[in-house]
Amino acid sequence: MEWFWWAFIFAGPAAGIVAKVTEPVRSGLKMRHERKLAELEAQREAQREERAALEAAAKPPAPVCGCGHHLAKHDKQGKCHESVEVAVAWDADKKPVRYEPGRCNCQQYVGPQPLATLYAEELTDLD
Repeated sequence: MEWFWWAFIFAGPAAGIVAKVTEPVRSGLKMRHERKLAELEAQREAQREERAALEAAAKPPAPVCGCGHHLAKHDKQGKCHESVEVAVAWDADKKPVRYEPGRCNCQQYVGPQPLATLYAEELTDLD
């Protein structure tokens, strides 16, 4: 029965030592877990941005006029057929307060013409 008292005497301080050791280990593991989650989320966000950039790069350029309308909205003479909001009334600070629909009065698109999509067969050497 004497061993029981010796175990009881050493178990009390040993439990305190174990608690003092396990708390920093537990908090360190929790911090590592949070950092790992943040790192994984950053990697996912980078992958989303890369995927979006690749999708945007695959789209052909759209010919847009200086007014922001597509080239298809302009006729052969360069007149834009898109309707826009035109300011018709201003306040004392010269800020528009009322708009009405009107015709866009821009010039025709003058940028580079987009290349046509062509199909060419592969060149193979049949020797």
